[in-house]
Amino acid sequence: MEEFKELIEIMAKLRSDSGCPWDRQQTKDSLKPYLIEEAHEVLEAIDEGDSERLKEELGDLLFQIIFQSQIAAEKGDFSIKDVIVSITKKIIKRHPHVFSKVKFDSAEEVAKQWFYRKNEEGKFEESLLNGIPKTLPALQKAQRLQSRVAMVGFDWVKTDDVVLKVEEELSELKAAIQSRSEAEIEEEIGDLLFVVVNLSRFLNVDAEEALKKSINKFIRRFSYIETKAKEKGKRLTDMTLEEMDEIWELTKLYDL
Repeated sequence: MEEFKELIEIMAKLRSDSGCPWDRQQTKDSLKPYLIEEAHEVLEAIDEGDSERLKEELGDLLFQIIFQSQIAAEKGDFSIKDVIVSITKKIIKRHPHVFSKVKFDSAEEVAKQWFYRKNEEGKFEESLLNGIPKTLPALQKAQRLQSRVAMVGFDWVKTDDVVLKVEEELSELKAAIQSRSEAEIEEEIGDLLFVVVNLSRFLNVDAEEALKKSINKFIRRFSYIETKAKEKGKRLTDMTLEEMDEIWELTKLYDL
C-alpha cells in the first residue's frame, strides 16, 4: 500500500539529520508514555462509539508502532517489515482452523488450541503465567491470570461456589476491620477484589469494563449533583449529605 510506504518514509525523514530535533531525540523508553496514552485514547474512542475519532486515534497508535520500529531499524535490530512478517507468520500458525484443514466448532475449542500451540512453542516452559504483561491494569491482570490457570483445571466448579467465596472474603475483611490492622485490611480487600474478579469471569463479565462503566455512571450522577447545586446557587461544601443524597436518588429515576 502506497500510503503505508509514505508514512514509513515520513518517519525516516523525521529521524534523519535534516528532520525534527524532537523526533531525533526520542528513544524506545522515552516514547513509552505516548504509546500507553495513544492506546488509551483508542479505547476511549471505542467506548464513545465515535468512528471518526477512532480512525484518528488508530492512526496515532500506528505512528507510535512505526516510530518504535524506525528506532530499532537504526540500531540494526529489526524493521517495520520484520514486524509485519513476524505477526503474519504467528497469526497463520495460531489459526490452523482457518489456514489448514483443521476445524474447530466453537470459540472455546479455538481458545484451547491457542493454549496448546503456545505450550508447544515453549511459552509456558518456565511458568504457565508467562506472557501476561506486568503493566496490565490490576482487574484485567487478575482475570487473565485466572483464565490462564483455568486452562489446566485449576478453577471453581460452580458459580455458587465462587459466590460463597466472595461472602467468605467479605467476612474476613469485616474481621480485619475489627482488628484495626492496616496490613490485614489491605490484604483482605485485595483478596475480596480478586475473588470478585473470579465471579465476573464465571458470569462472562469483563471486570475491567464493568468497573469502568460504574465509574462513568458515578461521574454522570455526581456531575448532576454539581449541576443542581449551581442551579440553586449553592456550593457543594454548603450542602448537607442528605441534600446531595436526595439529588443522587433522582439520577436513578432519570436513569443517568
